[in-house]
Amino acid sequence: MTLKETEAQFLKNNLDLIVQHYSIDQAQAQIITARLFNNPDFSFANVLYNPQTKKFFDTSHDGGEYSAQLSQLFQTAGKRNKSIQLAQIGVQQAQYQLFDLLRTLRFTLRSDFYKIYFQEQSAKVYQEEINSLAKTLSVFQEQYTKGNIAQKEVLRIQSQLYSLQSELNDLMDGIDDTQSELKLMIRANPQSFVVPVVDINLEGKSVVSEVPYQHLVDSAYANRYDLKVARSVVDYNNINLKLQKANAVPDLTFSLAYDKQGSYVRDYSSAGIAFSLPFFNRNQGGIKQARIAVDASKVQLQSQQDQLESDIANDYKGALRLENLYNSFDPKFKQDFNHLIQEVFKNYQKHNISLLEFLDFYESYKTNTLQLNNLQLNRISSLEQLNFATGTPFFNQ
Repeated sequence: MTLKETEAQFLKNNLDLIVQHYSIDQAQAQIITARLFNNPDFSFANVLYNPQTKKFFDTSHDGGEYSAQLSQLFQTAGKRNKSIQLAQIGVQQAQYQLFDLLRTLRFTLRSDFYKIYFQEQSAKVYQEEINSLAKTLSVFQEQYTKGNIAQKEVLRIQSQLYSLQSELNDLMDGIDDTQSELKLMIRANPQSFVVPVVDINLEGKSVVSEVPYQHLVDSAYANRYDLKVARSVVDYNNINLKLQKANAVPDLTFSLAYDKQGSYVRDYSSAGIAFSLPFFNRNQGGIKQARIAVDASKVQLQSQQDQLESDIANDYKGALRLENLYNSFDPKFKQDFNHLIQEVFKNYQKHNISLLEFLDFYESYKTNTLQLNNLQLNRISSLEQLNFATGTPFFNQ
């Protein structure tokens, strides 16, 4: 799979993203709830037993008694509008959290993709050296049985071969772990094996130094959705403070009532209004908590901004160092080294070099090739880290 195909399958199948979409739907349902008015209350009472007429539930014209009341609560001080605003911010936060989750998961996906690719390249180096030493060992064992070489040379080859096989096994364990994480993110068959197809060319390119540092910082402030969540928390708490102050204002209840045998007059009807008197409870505790939440969210926002700038500064320096280090290598080095190791093997077969020289060359070849693969992986990872830190795909490979 190419990286583009992997990301497409990830966006389509990842269950964490699907769950977060449901969270947005739930938050949108809260807006519907906040917009609804309070239901009116209705009550009805009828006489249970009339001792004069000796009737249960007497509803007759002369002796019957029943009453009914209809009331409606009206919120004051803009409580309903403020509740709607809080619900709308909740939807924004759910959307921001989705995009931030996407940023985090995509970073993991791309990092795993490149990690598997370069670890597979390293595994090929091990496998080539193991195959070569296995052939050499077979020849040595045959020569040893004929008495042409000493046993210590056979044991030396065996020792080196077993060491390489152990290192390859550890490397494959790491590849399997990364494969498992990647396949879970794209929901691929657990029994399958993802083979990354990579086509990148960073030879001699200065992609990091071409982007001004301040441009990275400005982009992060504009595009980091976790920062937008922190800002929305400040907005949420500010509106909640207004709502808590509004809660100190009593709500009004209007009512209409009818009583057939009212104590004042027969067929008594009335209209009324009711509200609490805010003598003792003026929501002092709720207002204080809301003020504290506003102050705390502002401090949290500043903390995230400081962390953001620190991360970008650190990631930028690291990416520049890796870029300069990688560009300092001769592009022909790897090709020349591969040619050299082939000549070493031929010269050893012709007995032009000793066993120790042969093994030393192979160990040097392995070490340098693995270091070069790790350097390429680290350079690409540093670019992905900058994309992650800024929330912007500056360096798409």
